[in-house]
Amino acid sequence: MAVTIGRKEIKGYDVVAIACPDRYVVGLDISEVALERAKELSSLSSQEHFEFLKADFFTWRPTQLFDLIFDYTFFCAIDPDMRPSWAVGIRDLLKPDGELITLMFPISDHEGGPPYKVSTTDYEEVLHPLGFEATSIVENELVVSPRMGREKLARWKRSICLSTL
Repeated sequence: MAVTIGRKEIKGYDVVAIACPDRYVVGLDISEVALERAKELSSLSSQEHFEFLKADFFTWRPTQLFDLIFDYTFFCAIDPDMRPSWAVGIRDLLKPDGELITLMFPISDHEGGPPYKVSTTDYEEVLHPLGFEATSIVENELVVSPRMGREKLARWKRSICLSTL
């Protein structure tokens, strides 16, 4: 089971792309408008392997933990002071042997936001204390040209011995 979290511009493409008979996917957003758009755009797809939910990531408590979490620019949309809470939320929603994938954007030095600037260090500062280590950080090969050089994909795994901290 996987969950993808986004910000108010969710369109649902990633939810549909990740979903398959072996993987049920939940698209999570707090914006009703974004969720309606995602449902509309995905209406031609077989919907037996995914759903879209309106919920606040920081208070949502599903009945099961997830094998995979895909953060599609949610990290950059929240105030940087909320990032430690984001990491705790990720830890609490992910199975101990689960995987986190983050789309890191915008990698820049701009001020203000959202989107707020991000760096690999920003992720490491909140994920490492909870036992997460990057297994891969690469340039996004599928990036759209206006975002070239400002976007990376990272895969994170949690160390079993630190997962209870």
